[in-house]
Amino acid sequence: MLPSRRSFLASTAAAAAASIAAPVATLTSHAATARKPKVQLGIASYSYWHFRDPKVSIEGVVERAAALGVAGVDVLHRQMDLPEKEPLTAAHRAYLSRLKRHAARHGVSYCCLSIHQDFVDPDPAFLRAQIAHTHKCIEIASALGIGVLRLNSGRWNTIKDFDDLMKARGIEPVLAGYTEDDGFKWCIDCLQQCLDKAAEHGVILAVENHWGLTRSVEGLLRITDAIQSPWLGILMDTGNFLENPYDKLVRIAARTVYVQAKTYPGGGEWYTLDLDYPRIAGILADAGYSGWIALEMEGKENPEIAVPKSISMLRKAFQ
Repeated sequence: MLPSRRSFLASTAAAAAASIAAPVATLTSHAATARKPKVQLGIASYSYWHFRDPKVSIEGVVERAAALGVAGVDVLHRQMDLPEKEPLTAAHRAYLSRLKRHAARHGVSYCCLSIHQDFVDPDPAFLRAQIAHTHKCIEIASALGIGVLRLNSGRWNTIKDFDDLMKARGIEPVLAGYTEDDGFKWCIDCLQQCLDKAAEHGVILAVENHWGLTRSVEGLLRITDAIQSPWLGILMDTGNFLENPYDKLVRIAARTVYVQAKTYPGGGEWYTLDLDYPRIAGILADAGYSGWIALEMEGKENPEIAVPKSISMLRKAFQ
């Protein structure tokens, strides 16, 4: 039987509506995807070496990252086969070239160089040495094709043992005879003396919310707000705000240029946080962050098990 005119018109209208709705739905889906910034996952070499022998080589971390399909490796300076306090020599530069070649052959990029320097000290000679060390590390980062250098503010060192500092939740007394204002001045002055070198090599200085002056949001922003430069930003460590972390992460997200994502399989080396990574991913997406997210596995579980498990969790949260 031939369809009635009414049923024919109804079916034609429904088909037309469907043909219009499909592209609209597709466009809506594409718009939703576009609103979520793309990020790249990396692995901090620290995830495999918590300053205890035997040291895991950077080459070994590159190979593990490649096997896991992870795009980047965040290099801990103290984990490299480089003497920390010596100037760069031809032999050191040859080592850096070998590292760069090794990463390229495995399809992995170096995404950050994480260093230890201390800009909180009353001794001008000590601070000059710390600035020189930072300049050298900018050159190391540049040689490896790295665009971000992780810095700390430094700290008062009135609690000598790091385990004791962690028991004090990162809070230590100010050095006798000085004030916090002194510490901030030293730190800001030192950072300013590193900016030209950073710009010359195309390396962003990323100050971490770490122990010392940057333990609090206020301290971190006091430093970064004092220096208006495209070569200075914030490194967000998701595990270094021990109380009420999410509101604090929101406050630093807009200035964040790099993220280190802590996990604690098997319980943390010093403490354990139960971090909500979908929530953190939302905070970063709302801020328009589209850079690296590097895993820092700080748990006691065997990293050969803990790192793949942590990467899987981060993939679900961020990608």
